[in-house]
Amino acid sequence: MATRTRNTERLSRERIVEAAVELLDTTGEDGLTFRALSAHLRTGPGAIYWHVANKGELLDAATDAVLTRGMTGEAATGTPQEVIRAIALVLFDAIDEHPWVGAQLSDGPWRSVTLQICERIGQQIQRLGVPGAEQFMAASAVMLYILGAARQNAANARMNPPGADRAAILATQAAAWEGLDPEGFPFLRHVAGQMREHDDREQFVAGLDLILVGITGLA
Repeated sequence: MATRTRNTERLSRERIVEAAVELLDTTGEDGLTFRALSAHLRTGPGAIYWHVANKGELLDAATDAVLTRGMTGEAATGTPQEVIRAIALVLFDAIDEHPWVGAQLSDGPWRSVTLQICERIGQQIQRLGVPGAEQFMAASAVMLYILGAARQNAANARMNPPGADRAAILATQAAAWEGLDPEGFPFLRHVAGQMREHDDREQFVAGLDLILVGITGLA
């Protein structure tokens, strides 16, 4: 009992959030319970509730911690397109490392850290010289693309367990596309080989660049 008391005294919100991230990375969102977190921290649930009210607040704090940590090293200089690309890749890599973050962003997109990201992107939209009446739509297009990719990556992570053979998964999907009816699905049959060989990160950047070309045309 004395040991538990000492752990409680040393416990902080930051340490609780750090432990939550560790659990989320290893067990996923379903594995994050206050009982599991208490065992991980070697303390009682009451000590955690003193700092965090519920699981929703804990998930929000863990998401903010991961994204804020990633954004700290994000490039702040360069052309507007380069800065937007750097911000987007920070998010992509954070979600790739912590797949549960994608689900959290897509389920509650306007949390505080997401507002900060939108502000940074919006400032670059303004630097591009996009007319004021088009700035909201331009920034929204970038944000929706990023959040859509986050949702898709989160869904892929749920379907494919850690350590799954990505090449085999893509090969199976490509073979399924190649076997589609030629008259009903000519496009999917045509790009099936690209599905087999594509890189997710490169595909993400290419899609973002297409959006930025369109936005730049507004300036």
